[in-house]
Amino acid sequence: PLYLYAYGAYGHAIPPGFSTGRLSLLDRGFAYAIAHIRGGDDLGQQWYHDGKLDKRNNTFNDFVDVAERLIAAGWTSAGRIAIEGGSAGGELMGAVANSNPELWGAVVAVVPFVDVLNTMMDPDLPLTPGEWPEWGNPIEDKAAFDLIRSYSPYDNVAAQDYPPLFISGGLNDPRVTYWEPAKWAAKLRATKTDDHILLLKTNM
Repeated sequence: PLYLYAYGAYGHAIPPGFSTGRLSLLDRGFAYAIAHIRGGDDLGQQWYHDGKLDKRNNTFNDFVDVAERLIAAGWTSAGRIAIEGGSAGGELMGAVANSNPELWGAVVAVVPFVDVLNTMMDPDLPLTPGEWPEWGNPIEDKAAFDLIRSYSPYDNVAAQDYPPLFISGGLNDPRVTYWEPAKWAAKLRATKTDDHILLLKTNM
């Protein structure tokens, strides 16, 4: 089993580091990996620019490529990879759960930004206008609308088998509104074709 973490947005790098919280996984035979995908600036400023706006899909494709490379290298196998990401990294979790559900053994989505299209189309939300330079403005740009619609996790939930999911949200989270993970969990429960556990935890 392997635990794979990534973020991949806002030019935020995830350097390798030590965490006591991972020791429990290691003691139980897990490998642990961080995917340094485009959207972060792990390999410089261009690495960030190549994962935003009209290049956003690079972030999701990079993450899947990392997982497939780890499988090919013998570190793990399909269906034995637990994945985690939070906020914009939770958007990543939703996107790859939709596109490649067979790869993942479990998905941990922490306060996930999964209702991207609806949020970016609501200028009354205080953070939305400031986020348009990162994601695009679907109100004024049809190409941005079409692109966001093509990957927004909530909008692309499909009638297919999904891995077990743990989804968290916060009632007073100022960045990801609580209804995003709640709506996503509800749509997954109503649409997915498996009987795997799906947990939603909301910090009240």
